[in-house]
Amino acid sequence: MRRGLLGALVGALLLTGCSTGDGAVDVNNGGEFRFVQGTPSGEVIPPEERAAAPEFGGELLDGERFRSTELDGEVAVLNFWGSWCAPCRVESPEFQEVYADVRDQGVRFLGVNVKDTDQLARAFEDSFGIEFPSLYDPRGEVALAFRDYPANAIPSTIVLDAQGRVAAVYTGAVAQDDLRAVLDLLLAEEG
Repeated sequence: MRRGLLGALVGALLLTGCSTGDGAVDVNNGGEFRFVQGTPSGEVIPPEERAAAPEFGGELLDGERFRSTELDGEVAVLNFWGSWCAPCRVESPEFQEVYADVRDQGVRFLGVNVKDTDQLARAFEDSFGIEFPSLYDPRGEVALAFRDYPANAIPSTIVLDAQGRVAAVYTGAVAQDDLRAVLDLLLAEEG
């Protein structure tokens, strides 16, 4: 009985992607990554308060190598996701729409897949028609590099300005309109 009740509770949490009260709810994945209630419009950091993003790299899901220096000079959207994440199923197709609209304007998108097998991650991308690359980060090393910005909450999104500084942080799913507004702001800063 207790096992069934616990299973139902975990299932409900996976579907809602939110925490209750003031704490986060750990999901059965080692306790390192968790769902949290989203911040509706994120936190946009004023230019004078932005800090440089940490350097990171790894292997993309297509097998190619990637270094964060490839993002230099462009606004970049880093989205931390997992195929096991219910809010990611809603957010990812919306990210693809935004990506399709802004990829020719100096904006790069990079997914960071955590706590997945590469097969599940690639199947997720295929099923949602995701065209932007994703780093395969099964141990969460890239998320740990961003530990000062809560990238250990899945989904999380970090937007970098063209100088490679953290310009906006979203914990939880990001509304397409909010993401577009931040990108417009950062592109306008570049003039």
